[in-house]
Amino acid sequence: MPEYQQIVEDQDILDLFRKEETKEKAFSMLVKKYQERLYWHIRRMLIHHEDTNDVLQNMFVKVWRSLDQFRQDAALYTWLYRIATNESLTHIEQAKKRQSRSLSDHEDYIGNTLKAEKGFDANQLEWKLQMAIQSLPEKQRVVFNLRYYDEMPYEKMSEVLETSVGSLKASYHHAAKKVEEFIRTH
Repeated sequence: MPEYQQIVEDQDILDLFRKEETKEKAFSMLVKKYQERLYWHIRRMLIHHEDTNDVLQNMFVKVWRSLDQFRQDAALYTWLYRIATNESLTHIEQAKKRQSRSLSDHEDYIGNTLKAEKGFDANQLEWKLQMAIQSLPEKQRVVFNLRYYDEMPYEKMSEVLETSVGSLKASYHHAAKKVEEFIRTH
């Protein structure tokens, strides 16, 4: 195994990225380390696999272009999640504009996309959970996904979403109540 593949610490990746001769290898290490987590973070917001891959690719292009300027004010994965979240939200907004959809039309589209997924069964709890999550307002959906699936602490979420911990706790509380109610009534 090449030496660079054994290094997994973020600081080591950043140090290697800053050297021209190891820049590409370092970036490959970064992608390998975070690609799956970021894919699922994006996928939970966008639902559709092809959209997720497009956003993930765009996100990594942005990371490649700006990693040299990363100041390390936050953890690397926090910075990556922020970029992934922003790219996902931008994609959603662009999709709404392209299709001249209202917010409720877009939510119907997301719900229909989920129902079209292979293996969808509205009676199974996992699908009810996904339908419930997709019924949430955008901000609550992002907060719920980060907390429930990624088990991200509120302090890290605050850095990713650039909002207060108190606001995030309130959003998660409201989202969890809505999810619970949706599952109970559907």
